[in-house]
Amino acid sequence: MAAVNSDNRAHNRLLTYLVQEDQERLLQFLEPVELEYKRPLYDADERIEFVHFIESGVGSLVCAMADGRAAEVGTVGNEGVIGLPVLLGDDRAPSSMYVQVPGRGLRMRARAFREQLEQSPRMRAVMLRYTHVFFNQIAQTAACAHFHSLEQRCCRWLLMTRDRMPSDTFLLTHEFLAMMLGVRRAGVSVAAGGLQRAGLIRYHRGRITILDRKGLEGRACECYAVAKAEFDRLLGFVGARRRNAERL
Repeated sequence: MAAVNSDNRAHNRLLTYLVQEDQERLLQFLEPVELEYKRPLYDADERIEFVHFIESGVGSLVCAMADGRAAEVGTVGNEGVIGLPVLLGDDRAPSSMYVQVPGRGLRMRARAFREQLEQSPRMRAVMLRYTHVFFNQIAQTAACAHFHSLEQRCCRWLLMTRDRMPSDTFLLTHEFLAMMLGVRRAGVSVAAGGLQRAGLIRYHRGRITILDRKGLEGRACECYAVAKAEFDRLLGFVGARRRNAERL
């Protein structure tokens, strides 16, 4: 494994939230990895071998039904870590994690991650705080699917994805948009087509370009702002990260 040089700056927000000592401990074990579209980061009911810290791109937590249908229940980008069952003392999960939007990241062996958590209560506390943020996102997603329109939910997901990417243009296929929104592919065409006609996005052959972010925010439901505020409350205030971590 080619470890990341400690002089290099990590582009994962959760890693940068850690105090320098804990960052350097993890960087010894982390290796760069390209995150290709649809790449499995772990499979349902299979041992989780690696923990991933995304730097760009999006991972999709997917639950599959017995008849083959699948739905996305959560997403992870450069704000988090993929492999939460490892943090919580397990080595597998009934759901799967795939790359939804390609990018890059860092990974380390699950066993090494567990060992580092045992050696640093501060690091473990930060990771558990992120776990709380992620579970809140899943809960908000469930409520959002029940109460809000297809267009509102589409705007929310597009904003969440844009926040994790380095530019306004990114790959997002009909397949994943359908799983994100819990609709058939025809429903994706309706939602994306309406936003495109309004001049908010451009969508062509699975590639999205955000043209009017403020317009998307105006059409999104409150769930986007609620989830973002919760992340900022628990982990997002970078200026205070060292002080907060040192109190853990």
